Amino acid sequence: MGFFSKMMTAFSGLGNEMGEAIIDTQALRILDEEMRDAKVHLDQAKENLAKVMAEQMGVEREVKQLRKRINEYEEYVMQALDKGDENLANEIATKIADLENELEAQQSVLDGYNASLTQLKQTIRNTERNIKSMQREISVVKTTEKVQEASSAAAAKFSGSNTALRSATDSLERIKKRQQKRSDQMTAAMQMQQEESGDDLQDKLRKAGIVKGNASSNAVLERLRAKRGGGA
Repeated sequence: MGFFSKMMTAFSGLGNEMGEAIIDTQALRILDEEMRDAKVHLDQAKENLAKVMAEQMGVEREVKQLRKRINEYEEYVMQALDKGDENLANEIATKIADLENELEAQQSVLDGYNASLTQLKQTIRNTERNIKSMQREISVVKTTEKVQEASSAAAAKFSGSNTALRSATDSLERIKKRQQKRSDQMTAAMQMQQEESGDDLQDKLRKAGIVKGNASSNAVLERLRAKRGGGA
């Protein structure tokens, strides 16, 4: 593979990656748009279903009326036969035959409507179920996306040597060191003052038991009691 071929392949791969990145960035917006389209199509399907149901109801009424008229004319045939009027009975029978042919045709149309309605209703139920399921998944995806964005922002902000958290931590350590330095300086100054006044030497002598310590209240009381008893 030549140099230019490799470059074209590299640019092609880069273009695909950039395209996928753009699609991923807009994924949620695309999903929302597709869900809105799906709901529009579902509403249109429900409207069409209502129209088909209205047509089916009209055909069903026609079928019922035809059956009713056939039953009615059959009664007329029976009455004509009872009266011995064969010609009238044949004429009514011809009418019944026409009604039965019409009934067969209308019943075929009604059966087609019933089958279509059953399929349409099942399709709409499945679509509604799929939309609800998709909406739940989209809600989870959106929540996950927000959490991941927050986590990514926190990770970017609080990681690395130049972050705000690292800077704050470094400042805190500097403050602690400065305070410790001041404390050490104050301790050293107090020690120097004690050495200059001789207090430090007296403390060492008292701890060694070479000199007595300061007078206590008990010692004062004992001395005064002894003095009072000797005066008596």
